[in-house]
Amino acid sequence: MYLGFALALLAALVLQVRGHRRREAEALEAARRAGLKSGDGPRAQHPHIDIDWCIGCGACVSYCPEGDVLQVIGGKAALINGRKCIGHGLCAEACPVGAIEIVMASPAMTADLPVVSSEFESSVENLFIAGELTGLALIKNAINQGRDCVDRIAGRLPRLRARPGAAEPAVDVAIIGAGPAGLSAALRARERGLSCLCFESEEFGGTVANYPRQKLVMTSPVELPAFGKLRKLEIGKEELLSTWKAAAKKVGLEVRSRERVEGITREETGRFRIRTAKGEFRAQTVVMAIGRRGTPRKLGIPGEELPHVMYSLLDAEAYTGKRILVVGGGDSAVEAAMGLALQPGNQVTISYRRSEFSRLKDRNEKRVAEAIQQRRVQVSFGSQPVEIREGVVVLRVEEGLRELAADFVWIFAGGTPPKEFLEKVGIAFGRQELSQAAEAELKSA
Repeated sequence: MYLGFALALLAALVLQVRGHRRREAEALEAARRAGLKSGDGPRAQHPHIDIDWCIGCGACVSYCPEGDVLQVIGGKAALINGRKCIGHGLCAEACPVGAIEIVMASPAMTADLPVVSSEFESSVENLFIAGELTGLALIKNAINQGRDCVDRIAGRLPRLRARPGAAEPAVDVAIIGAGPAGLSAALRARERGLSCLCFESEEFGGTVANYPRQKLVMTSPVELPAFGKLRKLEIGKEELLSTWKAAAKKVGLEVRSRERVEGITREETGRFRIRTAKGEFRAQTVVMAIGRRGTPRKLGIPGEELPHVMYSLLDAEAYTGKRILVVGGGDSAVEAAMGLALQPGNQVTISYRRSEFSRLKDRNEKRVAEAIQQRRVQVSFGSQPVEIREGVVVLRVEEGLRELAADFVWIFAGGTPPKEFLEKVGIAFGRQELSQAAEAELKSA
């Protein structure tokens, strides 16, 4: 009896050891692949693991929604693909011994970010920066920052309103951008009785408005100004936009959509002059919430100006029975391609200049692999468009030139960052000193 029990226990132990070794081998292989893909490491916030405290339980790996960011190697958690991390912070929350801290990337990786103070104030006094431009990803972070910027502005306004030498009236705050950070700032301003103007070069909702239909945009609760607590763990694009619009209506906020800010100058009085194609406006303070995407990057090839060439996908269901080429290999390109491939009769091809997808979120990597295997999506790796004509795209491939039939073309080649515009305003770039406020926000995100 005892011998049988001992043998069963030994067999279970052997299986456990084998399973551990298999998982570790898989983790090492994932680390090798991630090292080949990511190359230059994390670009913004990411987990730092104290190996003296880590007990190797793997909770952080299980709770990370991006996949292949963390793995347990040699009995300790390790960051194997920092570039895929977008700062959810769920790994730190899941760690039972507090061995994980969310930190910012090295200065070398944040050289293209504006310098911000502990109050998210830029190098230009009373000009604040919120959202992606601070280096913190996630809609939740942007919402929190926009709200906090206005709270700090409200504390300064009595002094700013009393400044001498102002010839013309000015609003309390001008908000540039009506995405997550900008809308949060504008709603907070109205909530607190501040006068404000909110400019958006595109549609209400900014970047979120350009996401594909039904895209999941938030994975944790957040406090929305003029609305209250959004308690859902998963929120889609349409629901978030609807919530923002309801909050804007409640407080009487009007967003000046499709009005691009062309220049911002600081007057001798310390106030700001904001110039758009429709006029000039004055403000005591400014919140810059324009994101890092900038203007869609063009390929610089003939035919890009044709009407069937686009740079964002708003409604995949509007396209059926079409031959479609999607250019790019990032998450936006893959998500658009899969959304279009789901529509009846569409033939979708992805053109990507590299030999494999290298920066996809884990869920997108799995979904596109499945779509390729099921022949719902074709991929032309190692290819680049060189000319777009009506109904045809010319691709450069290893063998030479290839013509591909295409009724519509979507290009996802990233964007031209707004650094030049911000530097003209006087905003300094360089080393990011992560403030106590930012650290607290990361830990609570």
